[in-house]
Amino acid sequence: MKNPLLILALIATAVVSAGCASSKAGDVYSRAEARRPISYREGTLLEVRKVRLEGTKSGLGALGGAAIGGVAGSGIGDGRGAIVAGIVGAVVGGVAGAATEEGYTRENAWELTVRMTSGETMVVVQGIGKEDKFAPGDHVRVLQSSGETRVSPATAPLAPAPSPTKDSKGSATSL
Repeated sequence: MKNPLLILALIATAVVSAGCASSKAGDVYSRAEARRPISYREGTLLEVRKVRLEGTKSGLGALGGAAIGGVAGSGIGDGRGAIVAGIVGAVVGGVAGAATEEGYTRENAWELTVRMTSGETMVVVQGIGKEDKFAPGDHVRVLQSSGETRVSPATAPLAPAPSPTKDSKGSATSL
């Protein structure tokens, strides 16, 4: 090989890039979600299924793999042989890098079917967090913000909706 330090740097770049994948777990918030309003609703879990979220396909794995494969391949032979080996190495490395990125960033997830207190039913798929334990019948809260929906265990029993009260004239008023 012509430059082992270059190959080592490319491998390190590919590994670090693959590690930058963000989690879709219910207990992970993006920085953009901080200090933004979040709507809150309550419900009961009807069904809990374990599923898989496919990995990312950002192109970084393919790019890193192609670079590593191209450099490694170009070290084989001399002249045109090294060029051909470099091209073949880049193609094979790109395919391998893309597959590695997708496999490395794949994660386990929950498919949660929730019956809201309003009677509506919804399904939310989210990554499995470190403390997540869900079972049918659990009371949960459904949080929605910036197009993201997450389910988390409710810490208190479901609260009944406030009922209207009557004022001194007998008219209904809201709390």
